[in-house]
Amino acid sequence: MKTMLRLLVLALLLIAGSAQAGNQKEEAMADSVRLALSRAITESRPMKMRFADIQERIQYLYWRGEMSERLKKKLPDTQVRIEFLETVWYEARRAGLDPAMVLGLIQVESAFRKYALSPVGAHGYMQVMPFWSRVIGDSDRSKLFNMQANLRYGCSILRMYVDMERGDLYLALGRYNGSRGRPEYPNAVLSAWRGWEFKSV
Repeated sequence: MKTMLRLLVLALLLIAGSAQAGNQKEEAMADSVRLALSRAITESRPMKMRFADIQERIQYLYWRGEMSERLKKKLPDTQVRIEFLETVWYEARRAGLDPAMVLGLIQVESAFRKYALSPVGAHGYMQVMPFWSRVIGDSDRSKLFNMQANLRYGCSILRMYVDMERGDLYLALGRYNGSRGRPEYPNAVLSAWRGWEFKSV
């Protein structure tokens, strides 16, 4: 009876947490690219915020405060929300991406659900396909439900696609979603991105 109850709860969680992500493709890549991505994913240094000066730190704190207000309905727990925003900011900046774009992508991919699972098997906030854990990680796909690991994978993969597409975000976003050349997904992310833009103080 307990086993049946557990299976029913698990099934309900999977249904509730499903996402409508596309299907990232496993593509041939140069060994140097694979190695660089692997290093980016497995870097073990702890997350540490760095600011050029006090003004940059103040801007970050204003950004975090405003984004926290905007995210209250999606992530009601204050501590979880702040940790999420700190990690998004850190991982986006680390990958050379705009944190607002990353928030827009997460909105479209998973609606800010940590345990979102798409029909094609993509995991977590940024809907990372499990094959990436084998290609550039340690083959532990369960880590894709860890917040920082998921955001690090997602940001690193998106950065690779931006570089592959020579800075063309439209094509890079399509590649991230497995729908390169079709407008629906890039347009959805670009529209969501505008909703997360922050006006400097």
